[in-house]
Amino acid sequence: QVQLVESGGGLVQPGGSLRLSCAASGNVFSIYPMAWYRQAPGKQRELVATIDTGGMTNYAESVKGRFIISRDNAKKTVTLQMNSLKAEDTADYTCNADRPWLGKGYDYWGQGTQVTVSS
Repeated sequence: QVQLVESGGGLVQPGGSLRLSCAASGNVFSIYPMAWYRQAPGKQRELVATIDTGGMTNYAESVKGRFIISRDNAKKTVTLQMNSLKAEDTADYTCNADRPWLGKGYDYWGQGTQVTVSS
């Protein structure tokens, strides 16, 4: 199995930057498409960014141009660089590893890291 552990969350002022990291256990990290999700209190969880096994990325329109997702297969990590942060970016951010050969219900999930954007 794969364990995902997020880090890097915290309090930041609007317009500031923050970098989240996700460290994975296991020996086959490189085969998983990865993603970051976020969920604000009382809101539905939303997809923020994805990166496939070859490094191809996709972003939600709300973060496009501000956030950058990347991965280092040798270090088994995925990062989310967040720039020009807004109050609406405040949420619990969770790392996700997809297992498309089994279906979405079999994904691995981290426990999340809180990001608060406030002055």
